[in-house]
Amino acid sequence: MAEHDSKNHGTGTRLVGIGRRAEWTGTAEHPGAVVNPPVYRASTHLYPDMAALRDHPANEDGKFYYGRRGAPTQWALAEALTALEPGAEGTVLYPSGVAAIMGALLTVLRPGDVLMMIDNAYEPSRAMGRGLLRDFGIETRWFDPADVEGFAAAICDRTKAVLLEVPGSLTIEVCDVPTLSAIAKARGLTVVLDNTWASPLGFPALARGADIAIMSLTKHVGGHSDAMMGSASAGPEWYRKLRIRAQGLGNVVSPDDAALMLRGLRTMGLRLAQETASALALAEWLEARPEVAKVLCPMLPGSPGHALWTRDFSGGCGLFSFVLKGGTSAARDALIDGLSLFGIGYSWGGFESLATPVDPAPIRTASPWPLPGLDAGDRFGVRLSIGLEDTADLIADLERGLAAWSAMA
Repeated sequence: MAEHDSKNHGTGTRLVGIGRRAEWTGTAEHPGAVVNPPVYRASTHLYPDMAALRDHPANEDGKFYYGRRGAPTQWALAEALTALEPGAEGTVLYPSGVAAIMGALLTVLRPGDVLMMIDNAYEPSRAMGRGLLRDFGIETRWFDPADVEGFAAAICDRTKAVLLEVPGSLTIEVCDVPTLSAIAKARGLTVVLDNTWASPLGFPALARGADIAIMSLTKHVGGHSDAMMGSASAGPEWYRKLRIRAQGLGNVVSPDDAALMLRGLRTMGLRLAQETASALALAEWLEARPEVAKVLCPMLPGSPGHALWTRDFSGGCGLFSFVLKGGTSAARDALIDGLSLFGIGYSWGGFESLATPVDPAPIRTASPWPLPGLDAGDRFGVRLSIGLEDTADLIADLERGLAAWSAMA
């Protein structure tokens, strides 16, 4: 098969073709001999002679040097992810999504700096602000996702970066990324954005104003709940700096895990489309239930953030939350325990559906919970990650869970 330029092709065609260089899927005598880049398990890379050792290659993907800098399996994945993110020059791989977030922050921040972090950020991101970043002399300040003016007013002379997450992975709030990014850049801030929810297929993060786009590849890219990895894609200004800092921290990903991520990437578009359609159907069904006070799904008309989602996104995913109308924590436990098709687990984006409780009040510092428009008693949330099960079966399962909630509430 001849190599092709996939830039002008549709999403499905691009996902099939990217990261499959002929020299990575064959030999000099037979380039492109296999469909997938082989798994290169190699800690040591050998040189043909001393002259080659002395004239060692530049620090870039595609050049053998040492196992920690990767081989064709990892290079193919990084190249494929770069091709998906408009405006990216390169992608750095990390052993987890959390490692990608911290790697990016340690690249753009120095002791004495201030980081602005969105208040609906992933709890491990918040823990960084309270822990490791503080230990390094970096101050973190949180801001309300909906308060653009408050964000602008909180920037000080020491503020160097902002960490956004869109939507937030618990309360699924959508912030105005282009506006916040414009404010940040006008003040000289670097914009780091966790784009795991929609991925570049649904939200082109760099094109919307971010400087560094992060994904937990564990979620949609892997898609099979069997590997962990993270990535950070960036343009010319930040890609090389991210790469050097990651190497300095000793970050490396397993070639076996990279191969699993490449396998998942090929079907990510199909899975996202199915999960999104099923999630929207479940969100509409839940919205009509008397037990539910609010559905937090920006894809749903009337839900918080829908206008921004319609303006800025071209796709979604299967992750959303809903808030119960009153009740107790024990009643919510009964709801989740009463589900048979939803597993209880913290991840998402896999082929299987999951349900977890949502209790953001203790960790929010700059914005309220319950959200505006909800009664004080409407505070018990449930987060759903919709997998590939039949939608009708998931609805029937939720109906059983709500019946268990009603019996206790």
